[in-house]
Amino acid sequence: MYKKTNRRDFLKTAVIGNVAALMSGELFSAPIVNQKIRLGFIGTGLRGQWVLSMVAKYPEVKIPAICDIDESMAASALKILKDAGKTEPRVYKNGDEDFRHMVANEDLDGVYIATPWEWHHPMAIAAMKNGKHVGTEVPAALTVKDCWDLVKTSENTGFHCMIMENVCYRRDVMAVLNMVRQGLFGELLHCQGGYQHDLRNVKFNDGNQPYGGGVEFGVKGYSESKWRTQHSVDRNGDLYPTHGLGPINTMLNINRGNRMVHLTSTATQSRGLHNYIKKKGGADHPNAKVNFKLGDIVTTVIKCANGQTIVLSHDTNSPRPYSLNFRVQGTKGLWMVDNQSIYLEGRSPHEHRWESDEMYLKQYDHPLWKRFQDQAAGSGHGGMDFFIVRAFVESLKRSISPPLDVYDAASMSVVSPLSEKSIRLGSTAVKIPDFTWGRWQTNKPIFGLDDDL
Repeated sequence: MYKKTNRRDFLKTAVIGNVAALMSGELFSAPIVNQKIRLGFIGTGLRGQWVLSMVAKYPEVKIPAICDIDESMAASALKILKDAGKTEPRVYKNGDEDFRHMVANEDLDGVYIATPWEWHHPMAIAAMKNGKHVGTEVPAALTVKDCWDLVKTSENTGFHCMIMENVCYRRDVMAVLNMVRQGLFGELLHCQGGYQHDLRNVKFNDGNQPYGGGVEFGVKGYSESKWRTQHSVDRNGDLYPTHGLGPINTMLNINRGNRMVHLTSTATQSRGLHNYIKKKGGADHPNAKVNFKLGDIVTTVIKCANGQTIVLSHDTNSPRPYSLNFRVQGTKGLWMVDNQSIYLEGRSPHEHRWESDEMYLKQYDHPLWKRFQDQAAGSGHGGMDFFIVRAFVESLKRSISPPLDVYDAASMSVVSPLSEKSIRLGSTAVKIPDFTWGRWQTNKPIFGLDDDL
């Protein structure tokens, strides 16, 4: 474990070499395996508690401190740690800015962040500037400026910022990634993904029961309804792009041989949340007068440097089954997730007819899933949470770049503010920054190529 003095000495002497080290995927000269690590938690709400419960299973991980201004959530987190046999941590709870005291005063190797979206960026910046690696929930930042701030701070300090995009580890998409890398689809042409998830019960609450299906939000809400719904009031764009984009990024080698160049976004009218309030609370309810800016369905089209196109969809305010809308298409065929179907020219038994993807997903099951499927069972989100938490912990233990790094965090997260800009400008094409400073042309893929990460 690195002492505070070592971190400060490192910051003073290694800044010049950090950019090259970060981009090459190695920060330190050699991995240190089985290192004891100290991890702090900022945000112990429902998501934070779930990740905390998984991290608590690692005997090599100590959790000296947690931070949350909601005392009931912090109390639940303390119970999780007590039940896991962990030493009781210090609790930072004195106002919105108390996380700054935690990252400044605690000797931590890393900080995990699971707070409302607008806090991810300032918390990650504070942690890196105080010598801590970061794992942040999605999105990592809400503005173009803040995305650049994450990149520059990581480069200047030498501390990593991992985006905890768990869908990259979904079993079917990792099998498809394996198929892509083995050439079954030929050269990729087009990919689709999206966040299509009816969240009306999450965005509203009656103030008494968790996700009770009421029509209150903000100060009268519970958990995410306290803050998430306000984004639908204030913003019109793809508010949550990374679940659909993350797996596509790994398949198209974004930031590692390819990059996203520009995007256009279009939004439908806003009806879903207003209709939900009228149905649940009546036309006379005060919230029925709220003007929600977010269009019910937002569609974003992205052009890549190597020629491919990406279509992302955001649809959280409509009655619909859950779907991430994945489609992967190349010169030799395509896969679509919603009907669990695949067609590969020369392989599929019948021309111009779909076949089930079941056999292919089993045959090309990713080596990480084959190795860790027993441990992943029951870990949440179909096992994806196990892998994203493991990747963060292992990167800390081995002092190496995480498989989803700060450049991934910035390029995935920036789609949100750029989609807002495009819609505001009448669906005009908007350039996507190159957060790698041109190094995408020589960077090599790393995701899913390590036996542990």
